Formats: sequence, structure tokens, C-alpha cells
Amino acid sequence: MRRRLAMCWLATLLVGCSHAPPADFVPDPGLVSQIRDIRIITGYGRVCPGAVIPTNYEAVLADGARVPFARSYDKKHPPRLHVVFLDRESADAVSQEDGDWVTNGNALETVTTGFRLSATLRAKPRATNTVVVPPDYSCMRHSFSFWGEQGGVGQPGGNGPDVIVRLAVLRSPFYDKLFVAGTQVGLAPPFYVLADASVVPPADWLLIETRGGRGGPGVAGVPGTDGAAGAAGCPAQPGAPGGNGGNGAPGGTGGRGGRINIIVPLDDPFLAGIVDGRSAGGPGGPGGPGGPGGRGGKGGQGTLDAGNRRCPDAADGPPGQKGAAGPAGAQGAGGARAFVVTAPMKEVFGLQVPPEIGGLLERLQRRP
Repeated sequence: MRRRLAMCWLATLLVGCSHAPPADFVPDPGLVSQIRDIRIITGYGRVCPGAVIPTNYEAVLADGARVPFARSYDKKHPPRLHVVFLDRESADAVSQEDGDWVTNGNALETVTTGFRLSATLRAKPRATNTVVVPPDYSCMRHSFSFWGEQGGVGQPGGNGPDVIVRLAVLRSPFYDKLFVAGTQVGLAPPFYVLADASVVPPADWLLIETRGGRGGPGVAGVPGTDGAAGAAGCPAQPGAPGGNGGNGAPGGTGGRGGRINIIVPLDDPFLAGIVDGRSAGGPGGPGGPGGPGGRGGKGGQGTLDAGNRRCPDAADGPPGQKGAAGPAGAQGAGGARAFVVTAPMKEVFGLQVPPEIGGLLERLQRRP
């Protein structure tokens, strides 16, 4: 019962504090009749994939006056227009309750379209507008590191994965020179990095590292044996010392660095210099822990002597020493330097070219 009351109280509080208009809130028909257009005002001229676009809206009246669409609601002073009166649609972004947009994070899907945002006055569908916000790629990550698998106990680390980087400078509706890099790691599907080629440094901008896996931990040392118990008697015999624990084994060797192949167009072989390819060996694994020392044997129990007096019990044997930890494994060997391959432009991105890349290639070929 207390839980239900608390939930009801919370629901009442949230409704009371909500800034959303009531369900029956509608625009004034007289104002709607004067609206001839909708203005969409984005906070950015360009936007990164996955970012939020702050957006405001205005209604343009027949006399040229503009009335803003409010983003919040005050029941004491209801706004003339509110963003809830707008149908906001986009194939490239998701509209938020306050009118902002969260853009598609896949840069490739909007490379030719940009972010298309539409707003339509629900009460007057003829009052509609669409804007296109060009993409901005300056926020895209351009440093990547890939590791081989860690070795099991006593085993070396796996080799770093092989990486293929495909590079070209293409052309999009928003960039006359668009740098496109497709990176494939092992058998995984490639991922793409885009950038304005006019601002990308000429060398070592795209960092690709393939590193061997960490070596596995060394095998633990064997435990020492427990000492034998001392014999009873008068005098009683002390317990035997415990055996020393075995030393831990060395850690596994780090894996070898992977191979990096860079594919660039035949007519632009120096484009490979934009990649800083690194192939490093993985770190060695930690040495195995030393085995614990054995327990000392229990001292023998004293018995009665000839005078019927009890002899003291003998001391327990000392425990064995713990074994030493094994040494760390050796660093893995680095791989060879990145290998550069040139190919005709239409073959740079392989046989299974994503349709978005295919469209950019066609646009480049149509250029006079």
C-alpha cells in the first residue's frame, strides 16, 4: 500500500512539474490562417554524425511577421505556437521533444544527403519546410589500436590482427575533396573515416596500430609437502619441517605485431603517407606465483616417564618457504613495416563496395 501511494504521489508530482502542453492545446485558428511558411533555424551550419542539432522554428505570416514556436509551456502564459504543433520528420535524424534533432551516427549513410530536416504545421500541411544541414567530419576519431588475443596460462599471446587500409580522395555534394579511409581488421566488415581533405595534414594523420596480444600468466609453483608428524615418546620427537613451495613459471611471451597493408590509387601513391602504421609486439604475461610452503609436521605427544611424570609435547616443525614468483614473459616481436599497394581507383575499395562509396566514385568519374 505504501509503495502504491508513493507511486501515485510521484506521478502527480511529475504531471504538475511537466513543461509539456495539455492534450487539448491547439493553435488559434485565426493565427493559423495567416501562416504561409515555416522557418527551421538550426544552431549549427554543419554537424557531426551522431551529434545533436539545436533547432528553433518560426511561423512566417502573410504580412512577413514571424512568430516563434515555443519549446516549453507555461500554463499561466500559454504561447501562441508550440513545437508540438509541428510534425517533424527526417530519415537522417531523430526529433526530440523540445524540437532538437539527434543525427545519424553512421557517417557513410549521410555522405551524399546530409541531414534533411522537415517541419510541417499539423493544422495547415501547406505550411512546411525542409532544410539540409551538411555533415562535419572534424569530430571523427582517427586513431585506432587493435590487439591480438591474450594467451592462456603459460601460453604466448595471439598475433596482432592483420589490417587493410583503403584510401582515396573523392568528391561529395558537400566537399570538393573528401578523404575516405576504409579499415578492415581481420575478417570483420570495414569501417570508414571521412574528413575534409583540404584540412587533413599530409602525413601521419590516421594512426593504425596492430599489437600482439598479452602473454598468458605463468603456471603457479607447486605447493610444498607437509612435514611428517613427530613420534610420541618421552622425550617426544619434533615435527618435520614443511617442504618449500616450487617457483612460479615464466609468463607467456607477447604475441607478434600484425601486418598492415595500405591500398591507394595508382595516380596518388603518396596518399599512403597520411597513415601512421604501427605493428608492435604484445607485452609478456606476468610470472606465475610461487607455490605455498608446506605446513610443518605436528610435534609428537609426550608420554609418562618411569617416575609416572608426563614428558612435554615436542614442538611443531617449521613451515616451508613460499616459492619465488616466476619472471615476466618476454615482449613480443614487432611486425614488418606497412606495405603499400597501388590499384586503379575503381578497385581501391575492393569488390564489395558500399553503395555510398560507389556513388562517390561515380560522382568523381562524372567530374569534367
